[in-house]
Amino acid sequence: MGNNNTTTRAQESTNAIERLYITMRHLFNRGFYKPNGVSGESLKDALLQLRPEIYGSVAEDKAELSGLTYVLERLPEGIEQCRFINLTSDEGYGHSHFEPIVPPKRRRNCYRIDDEQMNIEITRGRSDIYDILTHLTFLFIESEKISKKVLIEDTHKTIRDWTKLEEAVNKNELTQAEREVALIHTANILGRSFVEVMAVHNHFSTDEKPERFLEIVYWLGKLAIEEEITGEKRAITFSLLLRERLGHHIHGERWANTIKETLYKNNILSRPIHIISANMHSVMNSLFAKKALGKEFPKKESLEIYEALSSASNGSLRKKVSSLAQKNGMIAIDDYSGTSIDVQIFDTAKMTNDACCYELDTSIPESEKPVIFVMDYAFGEQAFETIDELLKPYTIDGKDAVFMNIVSISIMGKAGILDGGKGDLMIPSAHMFEGTADNYPFKNELCAEDFKGHGLKVFEGTMVTVLGTSLQNKDILSFFHDSTWNVIGLEMEGVHYQKAIQSASKIRKSISEDVKVRYAYYASDNPLVTGSTLASGGLGTTGVKPTYLITDKILGQIFNS
Repeated sequence: MGNNNTTTRAQESTNAIERLYITMRHLFNRGFYKPNGVSGESLKDALLQLRPEIYGSVAEDKAELSGLTYVLERLPEGIEQCRFINLTSDEGYGHSHFEPIVPPKRRRNCYRIDDEQMNIEITRGRSDIYDILTHLTFLFIESEKISKKVLIEDTHKTIRDWTKLEEAVNKNELTQAEREVALIHTANILGRSFVEVMAVHNHFSTDEKPERFLEIVYWLGKLAIEEEITGEKRAITFSLLLRERLGHHIHGERWANTIKETLYKNNILSRPIHIISANMHSVMNSLFAKKALGKEFPKKESLEIYEALSSASNGSLRKKVSSLAQKNGMIAIDDYSGTSIDVQIFDTAKMTNDACCYELDTSIPESEKPVIFVMDYAFGEQAFETIDELLKPYTIDGKDAVFMNIVSISIMGKAGILDGGKGDLMIPSAHMFEGTADNYPFKNELCAEDFKGHGLKVFEGTMVTVLGTSLQNKDILSFFHDSTWNVIGLEMEGVHYQKAIQSASKIRKSISEDVKVRYAYYASDNPLVTGSTLASGGLGTTGVKPTYLITDKILGQIFNS
C-alpha cells in the first residue's frame, strides 16, 4: 500500500519561489519576454500559486488595491501606459534631454523614451531586477483582471462601465459629481466598494494630476484589451550592456574607490575604521543633535528631539545639526557611482566636547582615534557588491596596496518580524539564505539584554535573508518561525553583508579576522498578521525610538571600545 505523499502549502510556496527565481534568471539571460507569452504566463502562475501577503487578493477576481498602491510607489510614474519596458544598465541617459523619473519609494532612475516605452536603470544588481519583475508581473495580472471584466465574451465590445470610465479620463477636467460617477463605474470594474476606490483615488491624486488613479485603471485595462483584440503584445527587454555588466561590481567598485580616495586625501585611511550601514540621519543626529539644538530644546529628552528632526517641516533644525557636524569632522559623499548609496565619514579626532554627545577616552592618541563610516542602506545582493569592494585593500598610484584597519561593521535596518509588531527589535545570531542551505552564524556584539527596559519587545534568533519582500507568504514564514530554524524575522541584505565580511576576514585576509560585527533590526511590519504587511503603510514616528536606540548602542560600543 503506497504512502500518501501530499505537499504542504509551505512546500508548494517554496517551489513557486524557486520557479520565479529560476524563470527570472532565464529570461534575463535570454534578453526579453512577453508577459502573455509562455515565460510570462509561467511567472504569473508561480506568483498566483505563491499568493504573497503583500499582494493580498491578487489570486481573486477583485482588484488588489493595497498591493497596487505598494507597487506603483516603487515603479516610475506612467509605467502603466507603456507597452515596452526596457531594463538597462547606466548607459548615459542622464546626459540626454530626458528627465529622470524616480519612484517615491525606490531610488532608481527611469526614463520615458516615448509614448510606448519606459527605460529603467538597473545599478543595484539582481535583487533590483527580481523586485521590478515581480511588481510588473503583479501589474500584468491586475490589468488582465480589468480586461476580462470589461470585454464582453466572444465580441470586441466593452461593458458600459468601461465606456463611462473612458469618457471621464478623456475629459480635461472633472467636477466633483463627474468624478464620483466615474469612481462608481471604476468600483464596478474593480469589484471593490465606492469607499475603497475613493480612498485610493485620494491617495494618488496630486495638484498636477487630480485624476491619476482613474488614468492608472484606464491604461492598465486599455493595454490588456488591445493585446486581446489586436494581438499587439507588451514586451520586457534587458539591454545587452546590462546583461554584460551585471555581476561584475562595476558600480560597487566605483563607489568603494571614491570612498577610499576620500579617506586617503583626508589622511585617515590608516586610522581605526568603524563601518555602519544605516540611514543618513540617525548617526549624525545621535552624535550632534542634543548639543546643536540646546537652545531650541533646553529640557527635552533626546527622543523628542529626534522626532522633531524626522518631521518634514523641520528642515532648518536638520540644517543646524548638519552644519555643526561638518564643523566637527563630518565629510559627506553624495553618490555619483550609480549605487544610490550616500556616505558620511565622521573623524572623532575633530569632534569637540561641546559639540559631540559622546565622550572618547582622552588618553587615546590622535592616530588611533576612530573614524566612523556611515553608508546608506544597500538593496539585496548589492550589499555584497559594495562591502566586498570596500573591504579590499586600496592601491595608491600603482604602489603597494594599503590594508584598512576595519575594527567593526555594524548593520542596522528595517525587517519583517514574525513575533511582535512594528517598532519591536530583532537581534540575529545567524543569517540563512532563503531557498538554499547557506547559513552564516556569527558572534553578534549586540544582544537582547542591551535593549531591555525601553518598552520594546526584543527577540533573539535567526534571520532569513529573502530574495524579495514581495515574495513572502504566511505558509513559508510560519514554517521558518515554528521549526527548529527559530527564525525571528526576514530582511534582504544580512546574508550578503555577512558573506562579504567572512570572505574578507577569514579567506582573503584583507581585514582583521577579529573584526567585530553588530546586527540589529527594527520591525517595519509583521507579514504573519493580516493588515500589518508592508502594503499597510510606513512606520511614521513609530520607527524613531528603535532607530535611535540601536544607533545609541552601536555608538556607545564604538566610543568605549
